[in-house]
Amino acid sequence: MERLVRNRLIMHMTASDVGYNSKVEGEVIVTKADAVVNWIRKHSVWPMPMGLACCAIELMASAASRYDISRFGMEVMRFSPRQSDCMIVAGTVTYKMAEVVRRIYDQMGDPKWVVAMGACASTGGMYRSYAVMQGVDTIVPVDVYVSGCPPRPEALLDAMMKLQDKIGNETSVRNLTKTKKVASG
Repeated sequence: MERLVRNRLIMHMTASDVGYNSKVEGEVIVTKADAVVNWIRKHSVWPMPMGLACCAIELMASAASRYDISRFGMEVMRFSPRQSDCMIVAGTVTYKMAEVVRRIYDQMGDPKWVVAMGACASTGGMYRSYAVMQGVDTIVPVDVYVSGCPPRPEALLDAMMKLQDKIGNETSVRNLTKTKKVASG
C-alpha cells in the first residue's frame, strides 16, 4: 500500500520536479521547493465568484453535481475576498461596478488570479454603450479568458485547468521571499 501511495505521488510530478532513489534507506523523495508549493497551490484554488450577469448561472452550474468543479480541488467557493485566491468575473462589468470589482480584488491576498468568464467580462460583449466596461482587464489583470455567450460550464472547467497549469509553472519560492515596497503616503 505504501508503494502505491508513493507511486501516485510521483505520477503527479514530472521527472524534472522529483528525484527518487530506491537504494536510499528510509525511502527519501527529493524535490524542488517550487514544485511542492505549486502542487499545493494548484490543487487548492479557492475561487470567489463575481456573478454580475447571466454567466453567473453557468458558474453555479459548474459547481453542481453534473459538472462538479470539486474534482479539481476548487469546490470551496468563498464569498469573502480575504479567504479566496481566484476571482471569477462572470458577466457584464459596468462602470458603476468597476470600483467594487477593483476593491474586492485589492482585498484578496497574494498570490491571486483572475478568470474573465464570458464575452461581456472579456470584451464588453454585445454592449457597446457608455455604461459597460469593454473588458475587465482594464481594471484587474486577467490570467485566463473564457469565451462564449454564455460559456458552458465545461469551458469554465477547461479554463480552471489552464489556470492550474499556469500556477504549476510559477516561481513560487522566489515570490514568497521577495519583499514588497510599501508606498509612503
